[in-house]
Amino acid sequence: MHTQQLISQIESQYLKDNLPEICVGDTVKVGVLIQEEDNKNSGEKERIQFYEGVVISLSKLKNINGTIRVRRILQGIGIERTFLVHSPLIKSINIIRRSKVRRAKLYYLRTLTGKATRLKQRLIKHYRLIY
Repeated sequence: MHTQQLISQIESQYLKDNLPEICVGDTVKVGVLIQEEDNKNSGEKERIQFYEGVVISLSKLKNINGTIRVRRILQGIGIERTFLVHSPLIKSINIIRRSKVRRAKLYYLRTLTGKATRLKQRLIKHYRLIY
């Protein structure tokens, strides 16, 4: 067996198969597992912290190294966070709304402020299948 086939076989065990179809411009809510140190009980507490923002870039979602970059505005300051999609620390990814964009990367949002950062909502038509 070749090395590349062996690596892809091992990586396929750790890929998540229940990911939603994420696109650039989507507003997502990512649940991240946070481990806190508890001084009273000398143990570690775990909780899920949610991070909500606009997806400004995607990278190799089908790969084990697939990432999404999420941007949000907090108290007037833009914060970007990069998530490894297949990481065991990512517990959930929910799509809040979809936006209509015409770019693959939305890095231009970094220079915009206020209402200029709003994206136009994409309407999804639901077709009924007739058998």
